[in-house]
Amino acid sequence: MVGRNLLDHPEIGEFEVLAPRSSELDLRDFLAVQAYVERHKPDFIIHAAGKVGGIQANVREPVNFLRDNLDIGRNVVSAAQLAGVPRLINLGSSCMYPRNHTGSLSEDMVLTGELEPTNEGYALAKIVTARLCDYISRENQGLQYKTLIPCNIFGRFDKFDPAHSHLLPAIIHKLHIAKKTGAPSVDVWGDGSARREFMYGGDLADALIHAIKHFESVPRYMNIGLGNDHSINDYYRTAATVMGYEGTFEHDLTKPVGMARKLVNIERQISWGWKPRHSLQEGIEKTYSYYLEHQQ
Repeated sequence: MVGRNLLDHPEIGEFEVLAPRSSELDLRDFLAVQAYVERHKPDFIIHAAGKVGGIQANVREPVNFLRDNLDIGRNVVSAAQLAGVPRLINLGSSCMYPRNHTGSLSEDMVLTGELEPTNEGYALAKIVTARLCDYISRENQGLQYKTLIPCNIFGRFDKFDPAHSHLLPAIIHKLHIAKKTGAPSVDVWGDGSARREFMYGGDLADALIHAIKHFESVPRYMNIGLGNDHSINDYYRTAATVMGYEGTFEHDLTKPVGMARKLVNIERQISWGWKPRHSLQEGIEKTYSYYLEHQQ
């Protein structure tokens, strides 16, 4: 989703971009990745690939979420190092941060506490890749590999299948089906009080374009987010308003909900001089429009 939003950005035409799909290049295959990078010798790599999913997928496939993301991250970053690619942006994840922290999550908190069990494998892979980037840059100052840590992302090109989707696309899908079938209520996992920070994917793409153009000023680690969050209930209510669903919500307290709160600290981002453009409602409107065009 992130890569496709980047390719959809209005300023991407300023660059010559290589964006191999998985059918063209399996990033889990180091020799294939190494050969690709050596052949094309890019000036800049943005590592936005990975195996992703919501709570259901992470709980169901912890081995694949750890192994695939670890292999992909290690292969891309190591191939860049061996080919002498001078600049790389690695995309981390806010799940790299300790669980059950009620305040905002600052970049220096990585590896300071227990990870959330429902996505621990994915988080471990992201942490290792971020540290690998850091170590390479320490050893060779000619290779500047930096990590951006986005908050939760949603938007165009998202996955809407509940078996694989994150919270907001899952909400959009559930509400659409409920509206279409005339269902009087929709189930919500947990009591709906857990809080999340979701940013529209087009805004992350804009942050990446800004990072390409102002790479020297990008810190070694930097969160990308909104600086504010909403409860799960808020997301359901806002999406229902945008989509015109008028039913009620029933809470299933037997289901897992993950961390109680996950809000990134954006002080470095503010100092860097970038901020997102879309409100939650605007982002949901664009995402639902995409859903209607492509998921029927």
